[in-house]
Amino acid sequence: MVDNHLGEFLRARRAGLRPQDVNMASHGLRRVPGLRREEVAVLAGVNADYYTRLEQGRERHPSPQVLDALGRALHLDPEARAHMHRLAGVSPAGRDSLHATERVGPALRQLMDGYAHTPAFVMSRTLDVLAANALADALYAPFTPADNLARMTFLDPAGREFYQDWDRAAQAVVANLRQAHGFDPEHPRLRSLVDTLAEHSAVFRRLWAEHSVRGKTQDAKRLLHPDVGALSLTYQSFDVRAAPGQQLVIYHADPGSPSAHALGLLGSLHAGERRHVGMHGERNP
Repeated sequence: MVDNHLGEFLRARRAGLRPQDVNMASHGLRRVPGLRREEVAVLAGVNADYYTRLEQGRERHPSPQVLDALGRALHLDPEARAHMHRLAGVSPAGRDSLHATERVGPALRQLMDGYAHTPAFVMSRTLDVLAANALADALYAPFTPADNLARMTFLDPAGREFYQDWDRAAQAVVANLRQAHGFDPEHPRLRSLVDTLAEHSAVFRRLWAEHSVRGKTQDAKRLLHPDVGALSLTYQSFDVRAAPGQQLVIYHADPGSPSAHALGLLGSLHAGERRHVGMHGERNP
């Protein structure tokens, strides 16, 4: 069976809009949520039969102009529009960005280690944690292992306590994976991860079906760490130019805030634990 990623995306986004959202009058009984196909076609200025073929996967080569019109009709933000273009195979960015090397260069590792007072880590598009500095290791210590942000959020029991706004964190993670999906829907690592999450989490299955798309850029996080308590942090993410597809994520607490003091304490506790391991070869029980 041939996958129909573009059609699935269009159906999901159409289902998320109501006539009043697009200033359109509603007529007749609606058996399914959202706009009708004919209404999307009218809003985009395309033939209704042509739009139906797009959703059904019988038409797979829409022009950039048609995609732009659909993006406006469906009220897509820039990230969702770029995602739709990638699914249609007309993105100028191509699909090679998902195939980033998993090796983090020594210069970048050295840079992260230089951030002694703030957590920093490198992740792939599929949210695999590829490298982390000491404070990031300490921050994610409640997870076993701290290997993939999506798995940690949905499948690790620590996730719901660690992320104080768990629903918001879950939505963001799925939207990040949807963006990765647009770069290469058939990527083995991505498919394996999505299959595992869908098998074990009903919440993931529901959010994945919504086709929301968002990249990881900057945001605020409210975390609860078992060693130091509540943390209010913000993060910024940066593309690694030397390794397309990798992102450097740096967390930050307001100077002098309780969260900044808590991060300092967390770093001290983690450093003491590492010294103990180095001296005795095992952790304190």
